[in-house]
Amino acid sequence: MSAATGPGAPVLAGREIRKSFGKAPERTQALDGVSLQVRQGELTALAGPDGAGKTTLIRLAAGLLKADSGELDVLGFDAARNPQAIQDRIAYMPQRFGLYEDLTVQENFDLYADLHGATAAERRQRYPQLMEMTQLEPFIGRLAGQLSGGMKQKLGLACTLIRSPELLLLDEPTVGVDPLSRRELWQIIDRLVRSERLTVLVSTSYLDEAERCDQAIILHRGKVLASGPPAEVTRLAEGRAFLADPPEGVAARSLQAALLDSQDVIDAVPDGGRVRLVRGKPDAGAEALRGARVEPTPARFEDGFMTLLRGVADPEAERAAAITLARPLDRHGGEVVVEVKDLVRRFGAFTAVDHVSFEVGRGEIFGLLGPNGAGKTTTFRMLCGLLAASGGTLRVAGADLLRAGPAARQRIGYMAQKFSLYAQLSVQENLEFFASAYSLRGRERRQRIDWATGQFELGDRLDTPSGQLPGGYKQRLALSASLLHEPEILFLDEPTSGADPLARRAFWRRITALADQGVTVIVTTHFMQEAEYCDHLAILDAGRILAQGTPAEIRARARGQDGRPGSMEDAFMAVVEEARRGAASQGAAA
Repeated sequence: MSAATGPGAPVLAGREIRKSFGKAPERTQALDGVSLQVRQGELTALAGPDGAGKTTLIRLAAGLLKADSGELDVLGFDAARNPQAIQDRIAYMPQRFGLYEDLTVQENFDLYADLHGATAAERRQRYPQLMEMTQLEPFIGRLAGQLSGGMKQKLGLACTLIRSPELLLLDEPTVGVDPLSRRELWQIIDRLVRSERLTVLVSTSYLDEAERCDQAIILHRGKVLASGPPAEVTRLAEGRAFLADPPEGVAARSLQAALLDSQDVIDAVPDGGRVRLVRGKPDAGAEALRGARVEPTPARFEDGFMTLLRGVADPEAERAAAITLARPLDRHGGEVVVEVKDLVRRFGAFTAVDHVSFEVGRGEIFGLLGPNGAGKTTTFRMLCGLLAASGGTLRVAGADLLRAGPAARQRIGYMAQKFSLYAQLSVQENLEFFASAYSLRGRERRQRIDWATGQFELGDRLDTPSGQLPGGYKQRLALSASLLHEPEILFLDEPTSGADPLARRAFWRRITALADQGVTVIVTTHFMQEAEYCDHLAILDAGRILAQGTPAEIRARARGQDGRPGSMEDAFMAVVEEARRGAASQGAAA
């Protein structure tokens, strides 16, 4: 059977699809009666919380899994009976695309062309198109392992497109990439859909990405909650969205936290120095909003998405729970607890961090922003004592970290980008391991593990291997492990990368509570909305600080269409692009 070819015809059609994993009583129902259609020449988004079934559905469509029951037709073929026929006609890019990092860009192209059986004529036609589309031509001889995260994603996408597919499946393609790289990747996707009429099904954690698609399918616990144009989801929040200016002396993140704790408030997020909230009832959050100026604002897709999710009774859903420390710290003395001056790190002839300087006060949240490869993680590793600096001064919690021993590092907590958990160990065993690593013994050890279990609501998951946890619970466990030894300073390296909106809000509710109790937080993030939680920010690129200041001062670096300050994302891209143009001009002049 061949694929339907008429405009708007379904390229992918599923009816009552069910798929489960594991054995009773631990069996997980990943998909529970899912029905959907993906039309030809359209861009369709799969959105939903962690564990919703997005990756399972994409893997079924790629012919890599078989459904337990139901029907799934892809390009006119039964996915269960003819997976190879489907795989010959589609392109599939999983979350962790298998680039060969010790091969060059050209060699990766050639390898995937060989795997796809591309002829010499097909390569001569396709290679120039892909090079032009991804702008990888200048890097053709560079090892894939030496590319930035965004360039790796573009190379991965190009390798999936070596042979022109009839359907492109993308599983979270922009996780872990910076706003500039994300924009470039979406320009490629838009071109494929609009110019080449390619059909694309993409799963995403970014709701602004889902909003730009022709169709959005929202999954939750294996069921379809909504399917149709994104505007239909947006309409669910019409008349419920508002912007609130915090009262004098109140931080936007503090007002947001109070609103999240309020009954009948569906959602609240910092937004350009204000708080955007979605109300379930007309007077929701009235007590928290006392003294604030509130005005209605047009609803957006994210507002409708949160309205939809909050309307689903789900005891497993992420709650915006605060943290109560056993021993809060005094944050009112104005003490500088992190002092960085002219910090340098070289790897051979390459300078990864180039004379970086900044200060962070007790109880502040400080954000390090920058494109992939800017030097953020290298800076982090030096701040945590995991990597020696090549030069400069680095004082953390009053100690010179370049000379301090393990005692100084005991005052630091670190949550790594990929979560340093042991997948085979249970939640309990991970907590026991990290407690030992922090030299916690006896009664203190038991107390701290009990504290973490209670504060992060891990009690019913203690025997679950951490590798089997939903993403939000992995995040909780990683954060709880980093706090077991009651550190004064917490380092968070892209802690919400790939997390869904519910998990992100719950995470930041906890971080706000930590800062309110005197814990100093330094964070890197690619979510520009999350930069609004910070007291101060620094934007890095090529190892240098390009801009530094409060969120309002950074936003002032860009202007929106109405002449007002632009968004944080606008400012980020303006600062980085201006610096790169300047560097290019200097290079050309030299």
